[in-house]
Amino acid sequence: MKALFNSDSILSPIPVLKIKPQIPLQNLNFVPTTKNSGLRIKAVLYSATVAEEHGLSETHIWNPAISTSYRYPKFRRPNQTVLDAQTKVCTGPTQTKPLNEEQAFKVLDTILRSAKGELKDEEKVSEAQLGAFFAAMTIRVNTFPEPTQWSEGERKAINYYWPQLVRVLPPDIIFLADPEGSIMEIGSSIGPQFVGNDTSDMRLVGALREVLAGGHLGYEEVQGVLKDVLPLRLEDTLSANVSASLLSAFLIGQRMNRETDRELKAYCLAFDDELGPVPVADVKSLTHYGEPYDGNTRYFRSTLFVAAVRSCYGESCLLHGVDWMPPKGGITEEQMLKFMGANTHLSPLQAKKLLEDDKIGFAYISQREARPSLYSLVGLREHIKKRPPLATTEKVQQFVRAHGKEAIVAGFYHGGYEESLLMLMRRRGVHAGLVVKGEEGALSMTTRLRSPNASKGLPVNYCSGFRSPKVTPAYAIDGVSRETFNIEVNAKDYGFEPTDTPRTDRSVTRNIELGLAALRGEKGPTYDRIVLNAGMVDHLLGCDGAEDISMAMERAREAIDSGRALDRLLNYIKTSKKVA
Repeated sequence: MKALFNSDSILSPIPVLKIKPQIPLQNLNFVPTTKNSGLRIKAVLYSATVAEEHGLSETHIWNPAISTSYRYPKFRRPNQTVLDAQTKVCTGPTQTKPLNEEQAFKVLDTILRSAKGELKDEEKVSEAQLGAFFAAMTIRVNTFPEPTQWSEGERKAINYYWPQLVRVLPPDIIFLADPEGSIMEIGSSIGPQFVGNDTSDMRLVGALREVLAGGHLGYEEVQGVLKDVLPLRLEDTLSANVSASLLSAFLIGQRMNRETDRELKAYCLAFDDELGPVPVADVKSLTHYGEPYDGNTRYFRSTLFVAAVRSCYGESCLLHGVDWMPPKGGITEEQMLKFMGANTHLSPLQAKKLLEDDKIGFAYISQREARPSLYSLVGLREHIKKRPPLATTEKVQQFVRAHGKEAIVAGFYHGGYEESLLMLMRRRGVHAGLVVKGEEGALSMTTRLRSPNASKGLPVNYCSGFRSPKVTPAYAIDGVSRETFNIEVNAKDYGFEPTDTPRTDRSVTRNIELGLAALRGEKGPTYDRIVLNAGMVDHLLGCDGAEDISMAMERAREAIDSGRALDRLLNYIKTSKKVA
């Protein structure tokens, strides 16, 4: 059986030098404001400046003060030349940027030299990269509009290199590049006759024939493929159960074709039963927060601190995500919690107990613990480069359910996906759903004024959603009636002064410093953003006591100024390490 991760694959180790310069805790300017806030955050702070002082690049340092350090060190990095090309061509019908002649010749020459064995270690082009690149080229030439099909330079490079490539590339890559033997000037019978490297590939190959032609799959077909190939066996290379090239082609191909609702539902629900029945928390209200899993690279990420605020008045919050995720590899809630000393390996059952704790009321669950099959794709996703369908659907999960009302909040960036996210939320059967175009596509609404040079499309602070009315009308045949809404939130309308967004630039410590200072009551842009996001979410979801926006904002401010929100965050850090 063909190994997915061999010695030259995604998991080949890289040398890591650990550096642990400690910064005194007082450098966080952490001063407890209430009796219970004397809990010391048991975190060791590391200086990101040590790297510069020693002339070491980030790739050679394990430094948990910066988000990129949370990348699994055994993941072999992709070939940069091909990765740059994937950024341009592995995207949608209108976003693709065809390669010019110089770029195309450089990429195909790199692939040829790699296939001949002339490139070693991280210079070698991985199977996953080959799969994503050639699948993208095939979909473009088969189905994309003329402006994003192959450029003259790409066609010239293909005609020059393909006679050489077809002699050295493995059959699965030849299939992806020319599945019907009709794309290349020099045809090959390999593509039309290819059924897979072994029996485990057969269903995937059948699905790919449809995807590479620009077609779509049924709900059961997508779920069947995913359950056939996942989880990937990251450590046991002898028992890998799928070709990396075929799987990466499948994932990026479905995204490039713009997934249908049934395909997205298949991705969203495929592993709901992976760990058995979902625990049900005894709480009156539960909000599931779906931040983009690949984090923030520029701006303050507020959701962890918003959850601590909302928990103070009975709005329990469940956060979920990962330690590190491509393509952005930015700051995540898991990085912040881990840095502060919290347990980031909670099971859904343990998270349920923290949600029910009247001194906490919020929890974080890692995809690693709740959906190991999906988490096994992290390394592969780095080599795909662009976001696969999972980047949308993983934000709409319910790792714990509630006896009371449930709501889902998710961030988005690209127009069109807001409707897909709301569709998935309705499919989940929650009482309310909200999508937010926050900064960096995350959930954080901003108080800064909209720039006159803002890009086209939906503006930052655009919100759309649905909620259950206070009184369900008798004509609701299915027993569920929902109010829908669309709004562009202008923070100035609610008394906030326009301010620039605090930058964190991949610094986990900076994000924590800003959040803790705000929860300590320090007024400013960070404080305002936490209040704005807590109050607006309460109001838009139709939470009790938040019908009046000004009252919702005031309630959030009181939770901070009283010290209760800070207490809850510190209680979480302490209790998460003890929960059984």
